[in-house]
Amino acid sequence: MKKIETIIKPFKLEALKDALHELNISGMTVSEVKGFGRQKGHSEIYRGAEYMVDFIPKV
Repeated sequence: MKKIETIIKPFKLEALKDALHELNISGMTVSEVKGFGRQKGHSEIYRGAEYMVDFIPKV
């Protein structure tokens, strides 16, 4: 048995599942996480105040 651990953007999940299926890998555990890296987050405005959102949703 081998363990592969990866962090991907949520919209890439279906492509990853399809690729693993092509390799006859049938099991997968998915967790939603938040993190930051090169993209450095973004700012949002809530009730007139600007906030920096550092953690971005990932799968």
